[in-house]
Amino acid sequence: MNPLAVTPMALDQFGNDPWWVILIKTLMVFVVLVLLTLFNIWWERRVVARMQHRVGPNVHGPFGLLQSLADGVKLALKEDIIPTAADKAVFLIAPVLATVPAFVTFSVIPFGPEVDFFGVRTPLQLTDMPVAVLFVMAIASIGIYGIVLGGWASGSTYSLLGGLRSSAQMISYEVAMGLALVAVFLYAGSMSTSEIVAAQDNLWFGLILLPSFVIYVIAMVGETNRAPFDLPEAEGELVGGFHTEYSSLKFALFFLAEYINMATVSALATTLFLGGWHAPFWIDELYAGFNEGYWPVLWFFGKVLFFVFVFIWLRGSLPRMRYDQFMALGWKYLIPISLGWIVAVATIRAISLDGGISRQWLLIGIGVLAVAMIALFFFGGEVAEDDDAGEQQEARPGAFPTPAMPAGGAVRGGAAPLTFPTSRTSQQTVPAGTPTSADGS
Repeated sequence: MNPLAVTPMALDQFGNDPWWVILIKTLMVFVVLVLLTLFNIWWERRVVARMQHRVGPNVHGPFGLLQSLADGVKLALKEDIIPTAADKAVFLIAPVLATVPAFVTFSVIPFGPEVDFFGVRTPLQLTDMPVAVLFVMAIASIGIYGIVLGGWASGSTYSLLGGLRSSAQMISYEVAMGLALVAVFLYAGSMSTSEIVAAQDNLWFGLILLPSFVIYVIAMVGETNRAPFDLPEAEGELVGGFHTEYSSLKFALFFLAEYINMATVSALATTLFLGGWHAPFWIDELYAGFNEGYWPVLWFFGKVLFFVFVFIWLRGSLPRMRYDQFMALGWKYLIPISLGWIVAVATIRAISLDGGISRQWLLIGIGVLAVAMIALFFFGGEVAEDDDAGEQQEARPGAFPTPAMPAGGAVRGGAAPLTFPTSRTSQQTVPAGTPTSADGS
């Protein structure tokens, strides 16, 4: 295998490219993200249509590929409405705050190894730094401000509730996502994306750190507000969520940010758990040149599109979770399991480096720890739930939450009697339609 394909470039050399190479790389990142968004929208509509036994977009362009572009033009031509009660300055800034971080996070994602680019030897990566993954998490958190400010500045109750839901959801699942990445840092010995990819040359971290991989996949769906975790945009409860009052290009920016974030978390999962731009092992064995030149770009985007398909598949298959279920999943399960897994990985890593225990006893210890964690988190809360169920009071007619029913049960066409509480011990029932005085008599 070519050493250039597996040896990461020194971090201090990323700023030595000529200015025109840096400019071309920046434009390429922007163009790739926009084109990937247009493709993902079309692909989602086609896959969901297939799952629902429909055709999907098939008119504009070959196979309907230009449908997303037509929708973008339509959005741009719509009337731009600003609500009267909105804070105009914040209302206009919020979509920008949500979109710009989505583009910036892709700057540290490696698309491939070093290549010959118009006579200049340069990696297929805009830049890198010793804390590149931490940089991605920090920039992604800025996007929360755009959503919260957009909901607050709209002057609408639905938008405000959607913004608050989204902020609580994204902050909660960013904690679980960050904890899932700690095990990767322990094994790679670095937070640099290029060095993490190089550390997976022989074995992907998604195989040896499977719990971290599963937790990250769940957290990335919650982080991007996608179904079944699309609670901030619950149409049946909040109309449209934080972007209810937005229209035209400002709504398009929020829409663009959502799909770019979906591509970003997919690219980060590819980089940290699936070997980045490295070819799959069975393909790499056939021809070592598949990890050289521009071939790795194909493997990288193939893995990214696999994660995008997972997003689409979940949207077409699962119903939306309740808000309390969603928050309980994050705080009661994902975060505690992540903390326990970090302790286990750190212990295993330290012991393996020191060579103080045999492989057989190490595997036995991991198995016992896994069984104990599963028993604790999935069976430890049953007693508390039974106690809560016993404390519930019996429902009685006229009391919350059971509404008053007419004598003999509900009758089609008949109106239920109106119940007016007169004291703590007695109630007065008046048939519907009977006039009452101001004092209720």
